[in-house]
Amino acid sequence: MIFVNILITGAAGFIGSSFACQWAQENPNHHIVVLDALTYAGQRSNLEALEQHPGFHFVEGNIRDTALVSQLLREHRIDCIVNFAAESHVDRSIADPMVFHHTNTEGTLSLLMAVRDVWKTSTNGKRFIQVSTDEVYGSFSGQGMPFTENSPCRPGNPYSASKAAADAMVLAFHNTYGLDVVITRSSNNYGPNQYPEKLIPKTIKRILQNEPIPLYGDGLHQRDWIHVLDNARGIALAIQKGKPGAIYNLGAGEEVTNRYLVQQLCRCMNRLFSIDRNLTQRFPMATAAQRGQAETLIHYVADRPGHDLAYTMDTTLSQQVLGFQPQLALEAGLEQTVRAVLQPAARHPA
Repeated sequence: MIFVNILITGAAGFIGSSFACQWAQENPNHHIVVLDALTYAGQRSNLEALEQHPGFHFVEGNIRDTALVSQLLREHRIDCIVNFAAESHVDRSIADPMVFHHTNTEGTLSLLMAVRDVWKTSTNGKRFIQVSTDEVYGSFSGQGMPFTENSPCRPGNPYSASKAAADAMVLAFHNTYGLDVVITRSSNNYGPNQYPEKLIPKTIKRILQNEPIPLYGDGLHQRDWIHVLDNARGIALAIQKGKPGAIYNLGAGEEVTNRYLVQQLCRCMNRLFSIDRNLTQRFPMATAAQRGQAETLIHYVADRPGHDLAYTMDTTLSQQVLGFQPQLALEAGLEQTVRAVLQPAARHPA
């Protein structure tokens, strides 16, 4: 399917901006409208690469503003919506679940209502993409088969519960109103310019400042890590090839413990400092600059409530139907992410 007028919500965030910039590069003649509330995790600077795109249009606003969304759908003749707008940090959801309900659940419902009212029954050639997460499946016990798209949702924290509720509403609008919807559920994303509260950028920042790196529990919680550009490719394939009403798991098969992940980041930093003397001058506070090993910063803290042990997905469907294959292996992707922080011109967590 070909869509030329696309509305991307939450595109000033980490994953949304990566997708938007990649889509613009691959589709130079498309009209791209971005709707973003520019909250703490959304930065207009993330969209700098789009500023020269002839069809780019930015609107600051909230997805819960149904009237605004309806206006954008009509004014720009939108034929595809990709919804990235979401609160996504589990710790924040534990502290304030209502914010996650408002943005993730109510916000998605608001978008769907605007689509229903504007597109009505003329949904042929129009598509709604819901960007979701593997966390809606809940914790994988290690027994049985990995989660497939038909596995039940058993969210274990307020964040994943709000996303599961949003997914259910998307599917309900497909069943009730005939909207052409597709849901993608990805594993943990990483890459350059990720918001610094997330594990990887937080770890990098702490190594550069020679500060303790906290790990929850025993550090053996397991996650699959997918580079943000691979996830963006998967979402683009879902837009073009996905079947109406379908769900597609997008993972990289890079399942490691949090302890292993942090150790890899420490070793990568140690190695890069050992081969580039300029880094010691530019980051004098870094553990490696002070002739220390970054691994010594790791310390274990009390586990958070409802912490899922592991997420494990089967991505066979996305491979067979979409032709999805991740391109960047974890070790190479982590080094790329670290190097992006260490480069003089790069924006790094602060």
